[in-house]
Amino acid sequence: MRVLFAGTSGIALPSLRALAALEREGLCRLAGALTKADSARGRHGGAEPTEIGAAAAELGLQVLKPGKLDAPVREAVLALKPELLVSFAYGKIFGPKFLSLFSLGGINIHPSLLPLYRGAAPIQAAILAGDGETGICVQRLATEMDAGDILEQERIPLSGRETAASLSALAAGKGAELLSRLIRRTGAAGQLPPGEAQRGEAVYCSPITREMGRIDWQEGAVEIDRKIRAFTPWPLCLTRHGEAELSILEGRPYGGSDPAEGKEPGEVLGTDKDWGILIQTGNGIFAAERLQYRTKKPLDWRSFLNGARDFIGTRLI
Repeated sequence: MRVLFAGTSGIALPSLRALAALEREGLCRLAGALTKADSARGRHGGAEPTEIGAAAAELGLQVLKPGKLDAPVREAVLALKPELLVSFAYGKIFGPKFLSLFSLGGINIHPSLLPLYRGAAPIQAAILAGDGETGICVQRLATEMDAGDILEQERIPLSGRETAASLSALAAGKGAELLSRLIRRTGAAGQLPPGEAQRGEAVYCSPITREMGRIDWQEGAVEIDRKIRAFTPWPLCLTRHGEAELSILEGRPYGGSDPAEGKEPGEVLGTDKDWGILIQTGNGIFAAERLQYRTKKPLDWRSFLNGARDFIGTRLI
């Protein structure tokens, strides 16, 4: 079976590599890759391919980078003679005309327990909600976003210390495993296996924006901790120390005794050698363990205080 892979970000790399491994076994043929257009990145702002675009080129695949999935793009895809569309974190919705190009249909890998967290940021949504588990699904592509039947699914227990980076890496690996299993089943049967309709009420999540990373110290320590973990590695969580922009990179709700009463949210209370820098929130104390001023290097809390000796007693906003 000839497969067109659609993806953009690094979370999809293990799935692309899994298809390449299956190709070497003679179980499928990669017809090409579909990704977003090159964009300005890096120190010099030059146009660079997406992570999937770069990896697909290394594999010797024809790479399509359309701005929109219009008629000329459909003609280019049709020329590749694909039978199955495999999508993971591509970032565009496929319309019925595009999906009709694939005789076996299309599948999408989505890192949540659908219908929970349909949309662009399911991993961050699970962390922000404090969920005890999440999952990875392979679903049939449908014209409604993330609404297709479930073909494969695996649950992922959460410890409450995951970041978006660590959970993405875990979901990426498990997604590749489920995809490999499904491709083997499809090849043996000559068609996609029957799926199971999604059950329950759909919950949607919004794309992550840079503004969402601003810390509101009126929130509780638990909520701030979730936000910091959900927005690592992007957009990171920011606050201000005087005129300086400060990122709180790592920390956790403080588990020691309250060192003070009547303090304002954002006030830097002091330190605990086992926890870090203690900051008052609207509900509880947050212990910051790793911090970074804008344009400076990330530092552990002790090293940070060596260069910011006036930090204790100030108020972050």
